[in-house]
Amino acid sequence: MPAHDGTVTCSYRPAGPADGPAIADLFQRVRAARLPYLPVLHTPAEDVAFFGGHVMETCTVWVAETDRIVGFIAFREDWVDHLYVDVAHHGMGIGSALLARAMESEPALRLWNFQKNTEARRFYESNGFRVLEETEGQGNEEREPDVLMGWKRLTGPEDGEGETSR
Repeated sequence: MPAHDGTVTCSYRPAGPADGPAIADLFQRVRAARLPYLPVLHTPAEDVAFFGGHVMETCTVWVAETDRIVGFIAFREDWVDHLYVDVAHHGMGIGSALLARAMESEPALRLWNFQKNTEARRFYESNGFRVLEETEGQGNEEREPDVLMGWKRLTGPEDGEGETSR
C-alpha cells in the first residue's frame, strides 16, 4: 500500500521463531534479484534452519509487515548482520525504519557490504555509515570483495551532542 510520497504503511515487530521460513524466503529472493553474482551456497532448508535457529538466537530481529513480511533486520551488539527488504518495496522507507531500530539500540554499528552492491552502500552512507575498510573477500563465505562500514552515535559536547557521525 504505497502512499503518495513513496512510503508504505507497515507494522514493525520483533520476529518470532515462526518467522524463520518467511525471513529465509525473503533473504533468498532479494539475493537472487539484487545480488545475482553471488554463489548459492546453501539450500533453502539450510537457510530456514540458519535464520530460524542461529540468527534468532544470536541477534535481535525485527520484521516489517504489510500483509506479509516485506523486510527484516538482524543485529547484535556493534553489528548489523542482515538487512533485507523485498525488491518491490525498495525506496519506500522500510530499510531506513528497520535500520533506525538498530541505531536506537546500539551506540555504534558495523556491517559488511559487498563492493558490487553499490545501491546498499549508498543507502548506508545516506544513513550515516562510512567506509572503514575494503577487502578482496577473503573473510566472507562467498569470497566476494566487500567493504566494512561503520556508524557511531555522537554523544559528547565535542561531538555535537545527539547527532550521528557522517
